[in-house]
Amino acid sequence: MTSTLRNDRLLRALLRQPVDATPVWIMRQAGRYLPEYRATRERAGSFMNLCRTPELACEVTLQPLERFPLDAAILFSDILTVPDAMGLGLHFVEGEGPRFEHPVRTPAEIAALAAPDPELELGYVTDAVRLIRRELDGRVPLIGFSGSPWTLATYMVEGGSSKEFARVKGLLYDDPATLHRLLGVLSDAVAAYLNAQIAAGAQAVMIFDTWGGSLTPAGYREFSLVYMQRIVESLQRESEGRRVPVTLFTKGGGQWLEHMAASGCDALGLDWTTDIGDARRRVGDRVALQGNLDPAVLYASNERVAEETRKVLESFGDGPGHVFNLGHGIHPAIDPERVAALVEAVHAGI
Repeated sequence: MTSTLRNDRLLRALLRQPVDATPVWIMRQAGRYLPEYRATRERAGSFMNLCRTPELACEVTLQPLERFPLDAAILFSDILTVPDAMGLGLHFVEGEGPRFEHPVRTPAEIAALAAPDPELELGYVTDAVRLIRRELDGRVPLIGFSGSPWTLATYMVEGGSSKEFARVKGLLYDDPATLHRLLGVLSDAVAAYLNAQIAAGAQAVMIFDTWGGSLTPAGYREFSLVYMQRIVESLQRESEGRRVPVTLFTKGGGQWLEHMAASGCDALGLDWTTDIGDARRRVGDRVALQGNLDPAVLYASNERVAEETRKVLESFGDGPGHVFNLGHGIHPAIDPERVAALVEAVHAGI
C-alpha cells in the first residue's frame, strides 16, 4: 500500500503547493456515461451488488483511468452506505432513485440508531479501498468520501429523494433536538467511516453535502456545517507520511464559502453557480478550491468544451490551489470524447 506515488498533483494542489499542471478528476467519473461501466453494472445484477463486491467496485473505479489521464481515482461507492449499514434497507427504484424501507421519523426511531462499525457492516467498502490501492500501485492518489450528516439525514427521514424536504424540515422546525440527535449519530458514523477509509489507503477524503443548499443561512450553520466541522476535527490527517487533505462540497452553498473555509478543511468544492475567481478572492489563501465547470458544457462540441474549460482556469488565475472538476456529477448521456477534450484542455493550461 505504501508504493511510491508517481502522480501527486492532486494532493499537492489540495494543500496549495506548486504543481506542474492543474490536476483534474470528475465527480461520478466512474459511471453510466461509460459503456464499460454499464457492462460491469449489468454483470453485477444490481447497483448495490456492484457497491458491495470489492472486485467489481475496484474494476469500475479504475475504468476511467484507462480512458483518460486523470489525476485521481475516487472510490466507487454510494453516499448512502452509512444509513444502509444502520439497517434502513436501502434499495434503488428504476427512474426514482434511492429508497429506504425503514425511514426514521420519530424520536424513538432516531434514538435507536447507532453508528455502524466500518470494518464490520461496511467492510466491503474498506476491502474495496485496499484492493484499489493495490491495483493503482502508485499511479494516482485515491479519494475516499461520504455524504454529509445533513444530506444523509434528508434521505433517512424522507425515505428517499425529495424536492420539498417536507418531513426533515418539519422535524427541523418542530423538534430540532431530535434532529440534532440524528445528526450527532451521523457525524460520529461518518468520521469513523472516513477514518476507516484512510486507514485502508484513501489518500484524500471528500464530504458531499448535496442538500446543504436547501437550508437557510442560519439553518446551514446549525444543521449542516457544524457537523461537517465536527467530522473534520475527528479525522486522521496524516497517513503514510503525508497529510490527508479534506474537501467539503455543499451544492448550492456558494454564499457560505467564508464559513466553510473556517471549518478546518483543506479545500472547498464549488458548483457552477459560483465564479471560481470570486470564490478565490473571498477565501484568500485559507483553502484550495475544486471546480467548477457546468456539467452541461459537456453536451457541446469538443472546441466549446475546451473554451469553457479555459474560462474556468483563467478565472482562477495563477498560483497554487486549484483542482479542476465539474460543478457536480457528470451526466449519464455525455459522450466520453467530451471528457477527453476537457482533460486535455486542463492539462494544456491557459
